[in-house]
Amino acid sequence: MSKHLTKRAEDYSKWYNELIVKADLAENSAVRGCMVIKPYGFAIWEKMQAELDRMFKETGHQNAYFPLFVPKSLFEAEEKNAEGFAKECAVVTHYRLQSDPDNEGKLRVDPAAKLEEELVVRPTSEAIIWNTYKGWIQSYRDLPLLINQWANVVRWEMRTRLFLRTAEFLWQEGHTAHATKNEALAEAKQMQEVYATFAENFMAMPVIKGAKSESERFAGADDTLTIEALMQDGKALQAGTSHFLGQNFAKAFDVKYASKEGKQEYVWATSWGVSTRLIGGLIMTHSDDAGLVLPPKLAPIQVVIVPIYKGDDQLQAIADRVDTIVKELRANGVSVKFDDRDTMRPGAKFAEYEMKGVPVRIAIGKRDLENGTAEIARRDTFEKQTVNQDDITTTVFKLLEEIQENLFTRALDYRNAHITEVNSFEEFKDVIENKGGFVSAHWDGTIETEDKIKELTKATIRCIPNDSKKEEGICVLTGSKSERRVLFAKAY
Repeated sequence: MSKHLTKRAEDYSKWYNELIVKADLAENSAVRGCMVIKPYGFAIWEKMQAELDRMFKETGHQNAYFPLFVPKSLFEAEEKNAEGFAKECAVVTHYRLQSDPDNEGKLRVDPAAKLEEELVVRPTSEAIIWNTYKGWIQSYRDLPLLINQWANVVRWEMRTRLFLRTAEFLWQEGHTAHATKNEALAEAKQMQEVYATFAENFMAMPVIKGAKSESERFAGADDTLTIEALMQDGKALQAGTSHFLGQNFAKAFDVKYASKEGKQEYVWATSWGVSTRLIGGLIMTHSDDAGLVLPPKLAPIQVVIVPIYKGDDQLQAIADRVDTIVKELRANGVSVKFDDRDTMRPGAKFAEYEMKGVPVRIAIGKRDLENGTAEIARRDTFEKQTVNQDDITTTVFKLLEEIQENLFTRALDYRNAHITEVNSFEEFKDVIENKGGFVSAHWDGTIETEDKIKELTKATIRCIPNDSKKEEGICVLTGSKSERRVLFAKAY
């Protein structure tokens, strides 16, 4: 299978699209711009979802669910939010179909079934949620309100790419209400940390934590915090955002609470989210020319065991031995598959699991049964070793830890080697065009300069890093004074 995968160096975009199909993760659907997430791809999302959900609940959040449809009047209540998403909205205008009298066997929208008010298919849920919160929040005793929902959203994209940008995608969105500004700011920062911890500890994907520039903020937010990752082709990926919404939505929907002093105060708000785009980030951070490479903590199958045999008797003997190994691995929390299909040769199975990124492969044949051994191969380096069957569980545990750590280290080394400080616009353009990655450069803080740089180079400000230090300098484009460096990059 891997022989038919385009090499990354030849055409990275084509490699990415082919890998998703060949690794059986997803495919384009009959609905333009939408995807079908196949069982193996969805299993990765389920593992992501499970870990994130655990982390959310550990920080005091509860799950709820809100309607898919948002009345237009509610959606337009917060002007910046409505304006920011207006061009991406799908809108329901009618509620019934009928037989088309002019085309037998066809249907048409019933012209008499026009809705009194159009419904927006949620591109994000602030409007419907804050309208609901108005009834939930009465006094300081109701705060903080810490709610998350797992849902789908629709943003009508013209140019789509599987996982990275589709008209409909899956995500989670947290929406919280607080009594004070400081509490809301602390919440936004906390969730940025949660996302960064998940990305690095589970996805093995190093990220830079920072704040967005004004023009890159979420529509309706006072501040947007982000985690930015770097893909193998030198482009950045916004992997998660956490927004401090101030009192904008509270004022738009008149959400007040009675303070301990009996005063009516507007609440302070945050929202935060990650989506199935993370699967795209996972693919582009670790995978190679042989296919998908998965960090063990998110791999649906962590270990696959392939029998090498001739005839049913040999297969049965191997299966009997493997049964004990499988039970021991599963008892220790390892997800393992024994592939005893007789419709494929072992070599074809090896290629399939390489393409699917299974971290550890074990092969056991007739000679291994006689010698009490097994061959173990790791997906990240393709290294093989022969081990005693009694040592398989210990070896697998060690390998899974090593692979997880190696993938992170490898990605971190690449990322660090692709953060380049520049002091002139000529240097800036050269790095963006020829090296790629993050460019650390001085910027004068104006939207005009940011827009001009984007126009000239297609690079945008990915973030103002949390750990950036004040450093007097001059803007790479205008020569005006600058207080600190920011990170630019081309991005997905």
